[in-house]
Amino acid sequence: MTTSLTSLLAKSLAARAMLIDPSHESAFRLFNGFTEGCPDIVIDLYATTFVIHNYAQDPGHGVVLVEEACQFLNTSMNWLSAGILKTRNGTTQEEKRGKLLFGTKLDRKVKEHDTWYAIDLLLNRDSSLYLDTRNLRKWIIENSREKSVLNTFAYTGSFGVAAMKGGARRVVQVDLNREFLNIARASYTLNGFPIQKGDFIARDFFEQVGNMKRTNNHFDCVFIDPPFFSTTTKGKVDQVNESARLINKIRPLINDGGHLVAINNALFVSGSEYMHTLELLCKDGYLKIKELIPVPEDFTGYNPVGKPMTDPSPFNHSTKIAVLDVKRK
Repeated sequence: MTTSLTSLLAKSLAARAMLIDPSHESAFRLFNGFTEGCPDIVIDLYATTFVIHNYAQDPGHGVVLVEEACQFLNTSMNWLSAGILKTRNGTTQEEKRGKLLFGTKLDRKVKEHDTWYAIDLLLNRDSSLYLDTRNLRKWIIENSREKSVLNTFAYTGSFGVAAMKGGARRVVQVDLNREFLNIARASYTLNGFPIQKGDFIARDFFEQVGNMKRTNNHFDCVFIDPPFFSTTTKGKVDQVNESARLINKIRPLINDGGHLVAINNALFVSGSEYMHTLELLCKDGYLKIKELIPVPEDFTGYNPVGKPMTDPSPFNHSTKIAVLDVKRK
């Protein structure tokens, strides 16, 4: 007998009850259908706005599930102010970026580890703040005091915001998309952080890294969290085949005794494959794996059903986060 979506959602909500703060300012994954029994639906919560992701191959097949989820959420969480539907296999960009299901005013900020993050839930297919890297942002806050930090492929700059919260001496945010960096600036404003115009750089990764090498720029901590795949006139990003090349590209910018935080979220790259890549990079003795940072349990799913498409172990999710110690030659 198939368990109803309502029953699955009730179970997932009970498991995450401790994550719902009294002020309703937090953000987390409310239901991971891939691992919790209904792979066509994923639900995220951003303050008082929920985001339903319809992953059905034929989006029409997910409509009934979306309606059932909406009914459950509005009944069980009567403080919700708005809901959005993002259709992964939609035919238009609007469907993929999200359509309003109910309400009129979407939340524009969330609080995590006593830090504000600006959000734009309709910005693109994602929701402008990745929930799988919440533990990493906590690590950054705890390990950034007086450090110089470079956040490459910054997207909306959440790692840089966390570094500022942790007392970093300087944070440079680099992303090709200026609109994304504007959200990072909004997060700075929410937290009262000073904004240095020159530390927000809208430029291609390969071009900017080359410029920094030529000007002898170095940092105590560098984050590299590239998109799954992209190509520009300056170079190619390919997380399946070229993680080592990207890491080697950034290594010369890191101070002796500094850290490199490398993230690979390619679903088809297993944890053992990525570890092998990192271990090969460490063979020369100038890199050393310091620690692996897990993805939060609300994101992976509680009591997961079935096996993932690719085994992520020793990581706990296909978002594979490794902190490496760096020695300079």
